[in-house]
Amino acid sequence: MAGAAGERETFYVVQGFTGSGRESRMDAPVQASSEPKALALAERLAERKASVLVLAVTGDRLTGEFDDPEVLAAYGVPVGDDSDGVSDLPF
Repeated sequence: MAGAAGERETFYVVQGFTGSGRESRMDAPVQASSEPKALALAERLAERKASVLVLAVTGDRLTGEFDDPEVLAAYGVPVGDDSDGVSDLPF
């Protein structure tokens, strides 16, 4: 059973962005149940969004301790001012 204290899980998040450059706005993140589903969703969103990131975030939901997100895929124009494109994400 997932979610017990001390149990680490990997969450797959698809983060879309509307606009470009400094004018980018984050859309609501969408959690996917697996990496392939996250990638498929991102490919569909990339057709109508300025940017889309697929992230894997591993950690313990109950303690709130999470590793840095890993970018699995990026579509569209770069977002934010940093080289990895994830400094503005809320995790």
